[in-house]
Amino acid sequence: MTDTILATKGLTKRYGSHLAVDRAELTVEKGQIYGLVGRNGAGKTTIIRMITGQTVPTAGEVTLFGTAGRDLLKLRARTGVMVETPSFYPYLTARQNLEYYRLQRGIPGKGTVDQVLEETDLADTGKKTFKNFSLGMKQRLGLALALMNRPDFLLLDEPINGLDPEGIVEFRNLLLKLNQQRQTTILISSHILPELANLATCYGFIDNGVMLEQISAKALEEKCRACIEVQVDDPNAAALLLEQQLGTRDYEVLPGGTLRLYSFLDQPQTVARVLVEGGVALCSMESRGANLEDYFLSMIGGVRHA
Repeated sequence: MTDTILATKGLTKRYGSHLAVDRAELTVEKGQIYGLVGRNGAGKTTIIRMITGQTVPTAGEVTLFGTAGRDLLKLRARTGVMVETPSFYPYLTARQNLEYYRLQRGIPGKGTVDQVLEETDLADTGKKTFKNFSLGMKQRLGLALALMNRPDFLLLDEPINGLDPEGIVEFRNLLLKLNQQRQTTILISSHILPELANLATCYGFIDNGVMLEQISAKALEEKCRACIEVQVDDPNAAALLLEQQLGTRDYEVLPGGTLRLYSFLDQPQTVARVLVEGGVALCSMESRGANLEDYFLSMIGGVRHA
């Protein structure tokens, strides 16, 4: 039995002349929380819609639970999907809304509604109607709907977008509980990178429809290690000096004249002297560690050397 929950090969989507997704390759393994990272409009939603069958790919292949082709429809029954805020009836309660969808979708067991309400901390909402829910409650009800069929694989598109800090923490804890207690595999897309860093066990970085990299959280942590960050007037000249004078290529160049040096951490004065004596104007220098947002910015605009 395969441990690969999702694999895509050459996944492509065109809308007229616009190439929304360009040959995307994703692999999600059982038990992972996969963070799909990208700016708004990068292609995250289109990828999720192609995986779930809401959008037909222009080219490429989707494999779920080790199977592709015509059997995908049956296997998609093992997934739960939340793309944008689902449509609920404003004058119905949480329980009434879910019961409507349970009957509509033919999901057996009336106790299912009570179970997912309990799992998403909505069991005590009583007679409160959907129109009076906070955004956090609405998002949790959307998650409850996605959980109705007890999915093995949960796909969530920007579920924390617009939530206040308390709502984000509540939603994050729900996902961690699902992953750890029910072993639910999760793919979550977001542009709120600091929050993904509290969730994801691996990442896929996408920009302008192109998958730039897939990396485990452990490997990313290694890459986002301590560094000396310098702002200079001529980053190319500064890079050359680092290589020729200090003998290191363990640095990266970011947009805006910024370099991150991962060696000589205890010798910032030596780095400053080499740059200044080499004719490079040093605007600022500080010791820091990179985070997920920094790394993503380097992916879409920087050049890394190693």
